[in-house]
Amino acid sequence: MAQEIIDVPITGKVITIEIKVGDTVKEGDVICYIEAMKMENPILAPVAGKITEIKVAAGQKVETGNVIAIIEY
Repeated sequence: MAQEIIDVPITGKVITIEIKVGDTVKEGDVICYIEAMKMENPILAPVAGKITEIKVAAGQKVETGNVIAIIEY
């Protein structure tokens, strides 16, 4: 199986995580929300698959390039 690494596109703070390890997601499903510049930005799944790892927590400050989660497909 292949893996897709979802990384942080914009520096900010993780507000909520909408998935958990083991969840199956479709392309376009919301993975989490990141607050940046006083806006809530949804981070979407780029592929359909199964969440194998989550690397962030709600409330955590993140920077561009940090890994959010890994999807196996």
